[in-house]
Amino acid sequence: MVALMTTLGLTGALFSSTRPASADQITTEKAQAAAITAKIQATQGQIQALTGQVQAADYRLSQLDSQIAANQAQVAKDQTEVAKDQSQLRTQAISDYTSSGTSNQITQMFSGNPNTSDVRSEYSSIATGNVTTTIDRLHTAQTQLQATQGVLKQQQTQAQSTKDSLSTAQSQANALVAQDRQTLTSVNASIQTLVAQQQQAQEAAAKAAAAAAFNQRVAAAQKSQAASQSSSGASNGANSGGGSATATVTAASNPPPVPSGAAGAIEAAKSQIGVPYVWGGESPGSGFDCSGLTQWSYARAGISIPRTSGAQYAATTHISLADIAPGDLLFYGPGGSDHVAMYVGGGEMIEAPQTGSFVHITGVRTNYGFVGVGRVG
Repeated sequence: MVALMTTLGLTGALFSSTRPASADQITTEKAQAAAITAKIQATQGQIQALTGQVQAADYRLSQLDSQIAANQAQVAKDQTEVAKDQSQLRTQAISDYTSSGTSNQITQMFSGNPNTSDVRSEYSSIATGNVTTTIDRLHTAQTQLQATQGVLKQQQTQAQSTKDSLSTAQSQANALVAQDRQTLTSVNASIQTLVAQQQQAQEAAAKAAAAAAFNQRVAAAQKSQAASQSSSGASNGANSGGGSATATVTAASNPPPVPSGAAGAIEAAKSQIGVPYVWGGESPGSGFDCSGLTQWSYARAGISIPRTSGAQYAATTHISLADIAPGDLLFYGPGGSDHVAMYVGGGEMIEAPQTGSFVHITGVRTNYGFVGVGRVG
């Protein structure tokens, strides 16, 4: 119980300190959660021990109650027996005296005394003496029983006090566990929030880096395109992908204007963010694959394009990376057959990438088999 109360006293000190907002805050929070979990387990062990002690105290009280009740019953029984003996002795004395006592062994003891008055007095005295002796024995027994009863009562009071103390400690331990569990829930929620924030920050940083890299490539392509136009008066743009899977495509010298429905297609695609990838999927709110998303999005804007990414690549006008605009499609793999995404501006695109993922916005990738940009219309 002393250890338990010490634990209770330390609780506030352990969890009231201000949590440092540092780079390793997640590690600190996890360590705190582990400490709380260990303390809960230790307290639960104390509760288990206290529960056994409370049960033992209950059993001891029930034994004492039984002994006290048995003593009380014995006292009542003895009192009944004495009252019965006393009545019987008196009745017998009267009966023997009135019948001259000739047939009774007790009365015959006085048959030789001619003085009836003396016989009556002597008999009465002896009869009364017999009752008195019995009463004396009762008083002795009662005194012993009362002494025993007093000891049992004292033990009962002490046992009840012990049980009450144990029950109080048990209640305090249960309250401590409830408090620690609430604190643990709060700490775990904080960890989840911090992890989510960290992941979001990492994703944002990755998207920003990808967007910056893409914008640099666009700027380089635009610069190269301007230099080429200045020197030859013609525009033959080349789209090349980074990494090991690069490709060169012939871009239109005069790309068509961005279709009027491009903004609507982008908004339609954004409305499906969070919808899971489903191979062959083309159901809003349920599941999309990459080309199903782009086809459905343009269809919402009133523009029809083919179903598969390869067919969409073939049906769009291939433009230079330098001319990319929101609503244009980005293709990957031979003939655009592996993947398609939609450019949303700012170096970002929206896509339904693969099984296990969801429709999301990410930085434009110009590696992983990137083959070029296609404009709808």
